Amino acid sequence: MSPPESMMKSVSSPSETPRRSSSLSFDGEKIQDFDSPDSGTSPSSKNFADVEAQTPNARGPAPQDPEPVWPTEWRAYACLFGGFLLMFNSWGLVNAYGTTASYYKQHLLPGRDAVMMNLVGSTQSFVVLGLSFIVGRVLDAGHARSLIAAGAFLVTFGTFMLSISNGDARYNGGNYGLVWLTQGFISGLGMACFFVSSSQVVATWFRQRKGLAIGVVASGASIAGLIYPVMTKFLITEVGFNDAVRYVATLIGVTSTLAVFIARPKPTHHFRKPESWARLSVWVDMDAFRTPAFNWFTAAICFMFFGFYAVFFNLEEWAAAAGFGYKDQTPAALDIGLQLEVPKDAIRTFWLLSMMNAASTLGRLTSAYLADHFGALNVHTIVTLTASMLILVLWILTTKLAAAIAFVVVFGVFSGSVIGMPPASMAYILGHCPHAQARLGQWTGMMYSISAVFALTGPVIAGYLVDAFGNGSDFLSAQIWSGVCLFLSACCMAVAAMYARRGDQGRDFLNALSSTSDASQVRGSVPISGTETNVTDKENEDSVTRTS
Repeated sequence: MSPPESMMKSVSSPSETPRRSSSLSFDGEKIQDFDSPDSGTSPSSKNFADVEAQTPNARGPAPQDPEPVWPTEWRAYACLFGGFLLMFNSWGLVNAYGTTASYYKQHLLPGRDAVMMNLVGSTQSFVVLGLSFIVGRVLDAGHARSLIAAGAFLVTFGTFMLSISNGDARYNGGNYGLVWLTQGFISGLGMACFFVSSSQVVATWFRQRKGLAIGVVASGASIAGLIYPVMTKFLITEVGFNDAVRYVATLIGVTSTLAVFIARPKPTHHFRKPESWARLSVWVDMDAFRTPAFNWFTAAICFMFFGFYAVFFNLEEWAAAAGFGYKDQTPAALDIGLQLEVPKDAIRTFWLLSMMNAASTLGRLTSAYLADHFGALNVHTIVTLTASMLILVLWILTTKLAAAIAFVVVFGVFSGSVIGMPPASMAYILGHCPHAQARLGQWTGMMYSISAVFALTGPVIAGYLVDAFGNGSDFLSAQIWSGVCLFLSACCMAVAAMYARRGDQGRDFLNALSSTSDASQVRGSVPISGTETNVTDKENEDSVTRTS
């Protein structure tokens, strides 16, 4: 027997009939496969019903993964730290905006209403989320380093430009348009390059502990929400606003540059490189919209962003209006006659925001651990429902400092889980199949982009409610708005989790494919939606060895 014939026999099924390559199609997407012995010599095309009929337990157990539970390469943990830094300098800056907004309203831009102040922070959220589908698709094509480098420049540049956009930062000397442009838009562009990259790059290394790894990355946002407000407040007091912002820009620049070199995806990860970037299917995966779990979960994230940041952006103003918090009216070196009498049992309002962000670290890590054991989407549903009840009951009924601190800490724990778990929940929806997980960046980016308009308008609506129904000092309408939005988010998550448990979603096809003997014989590259999934020679050799 000639060598080619013996090699083919070692890869064939027990019938010893060689298989010819064919393609499996799923909603217009082709995945290279091999014909069964009785399929003849012509290429065949199987749909989901055919695969399901051949595989009674389509979902079945997760495929056996030869990788260890925890990565053994040092680059994996360097990448984990790099992802932490990316989240630190993206969503962490959004979390810290409440303190900056408070300073604008009392000193740099006095007289502006809550709508205008919230618009800067919501613009950051909108830009970060709106560009996520582009960033996610570029990540899936393997261009992580270029994205992160661009983000490092834009965030640092935007923050530095903020320090020279308001003259000498005197009382009522700020320029709102330039504040919005530099802090809201330019910095937001850089944060967009960081946000999806932070979790998706890390996910390529931690396949067995993906939920916990993403939780560690997400904790970067809460740590930044603790460090940046405290750092900014004390530096403004010591050196003034402009120099304080320059110090912050320096910290952002150093940490972002470090992330450029260490936040790199696993070299053997399956990248989906398109033949042409001009095709709509490259950017928008229509299979996602045929997946009920994706649709319901995306609706949940939209409701979440509608109400979530109304808490963070208005917390300091609410505490000051309620009488158990106070704000430093100006830097210590200035005296413009605006110092107010401090209530006896009050604390500085920015400490409340810092405590909330610090507590969210615990929530992010705890929920990430639970996600690996009970399912990310199940955990996400429970923590979102709990967060909504905390707002509708505890926050609304708070009238004393002790109760305010209790709300800040407890809600902080659950808020960290709510905002930190969407990537892990999307990974849960996609399942274990490597070909499905290759879409994680794109599906996550699409989800965030759809929710971008809700992130933009949600805080603005909350600010309008405060001005219209509370005369700028009563926050009951904003509290109800935030709590109801999170409750609706939890309801949508519950429906998405139901579909995920039933298996009525697109990942069943890919899981069914991976559970058949055909899937283990996929060689070379796998075309997906007009893209190429790169597979290394080592993986090909392992596939042949396992099959033989």
